[in-house]
Amino acid sequence: MKITAIESLHCDAGWRTLSFLKISTDEGLIGYSEYNESYGSPGLSEVIRRLGELLIGQDPRPVERISANLYARTRQAPEGLIQQAIAAIENALLDVKAKALGVPVYELFGGPVRDRLRLYWSHFGTYRLHHAAVMGVEPLTDLAGVEKLAAEAVERGFTAMKTNIFLFDRDGAPDLHMPGFGRRNETPELNWSRDLIDRLRQQIAAMRSGAGPAADLLLDLNFNFKTEGYLQITRALDDAGLSWFEIDSFDPAALRDIREKTRTPIASCESLFGRRGFVPYFEQHAMDVAIIDVPWNGLNESLKIAAMAEAYEINVAPHNFYGHLSTLMSAHFCAALPNYRIMEIDIEDVPWKDDLVTEPPRIEAGHLILPTTPGWGADPDEDAIRAHPPK
Repeated sequence: MKITAIESLHCDAGWRTLSFLKISTDEGLIGYSEYNESYGSPGLSEVIRRLGELLIGQDPRPVERISANLYARTRQAPEGLIQQAIAAIENALLDVKAKALGVPVYELFGGPVRDRLRLYWSHFGTYRLHHAAVMGVEPLTDLAGVEKLAAEAVERGFTAMKTNIFLFDRDGAPDLHMPGFGRRNETPELNWSRDLIDRLRQQIAAMRSGAGPAADLLLDLNFNFKTEGYLQITRALDDAGLSWFEIDSFDPAALRDIREKTRTPIASCESLFGRRGFVPYFEQHAMDVAIIDVPWNGLNESLKIAAMAEAYEINVAPHNFYGHLSTLMSAHFCAALPNYRIMEIDIEDVPWKDDLVTEPPRIEAGHLILPTTPGWGADPDEDAIRAHPPK
């Protein structure tokens, strides 16, 4: 079997673009993966194309060798776009190999530890602040809406939900506090305020009122503060009954200090690359839950990172807020590892999201049911993707 072509496919998904890698072979087998360049990775498709040119004519099945060779070819410029490109290729090659063997991808890694994956509803309410119209849902405009949506999530069977920082009752429309990503021309200081903490307490209280006492509530603080701000917020909300604070920091010692000063668990590391990137965080015992991005790292590499986490008595969760193929890729990751915590998923999205794959993920009572068909369990629907060209 030889690789004959490598192609990227792109699709409009409302406020973002979904991207897929397609690897074709001379035996008619096609492997797919999902990747994303809408969040800090501009130009990723071109990096994938350049690396993919090196693989034409090669056998796609020795995945470990190909990934190692691509790492060696790019050793002088590691991580970032390079690692994401290698990961996209690695994931598509795993799909080819599993299909060639007639097995699900998780069977390449010892078979499933579990066949039902508990989910948490990610970006709970977040997209409704600015994208309700394209989603075809009711916009989120106040705390009463937060409470109502939390009750709806529980009614739909979800036992956990993660939210961001909402700003209501200010001049203008409701807004999302996200200065760490610089998308609204905010200044770069990343400071906290007592007003912001008060608003967060009200938001979490509204979620708790709607969801009830048994639900797990998670708060994602992203890169939106410096260490001082994270300490102030975690101390102020330590009595709110959250199941974790999610914090992004490139300083493992600072993250360890935050963890040591709060009773609420800390989840982190979704923006890290490779085993080498995670080592200092594990050595510092900087987090309670390690978050690993499968599209960024590759499933093979992600499982190696998870194995390292197990040695430090840390459970892991996938970073998964992309499309359905990414969800299936992350599901195979969760199924194959012993130290699993919970799986992230975006429940609210554009109406045509289900059309973009041949078989959407099956969700029952807040759990994803693991697919059993060869490969990832579904392929991108290329006709549907072409019907929604990127803006």
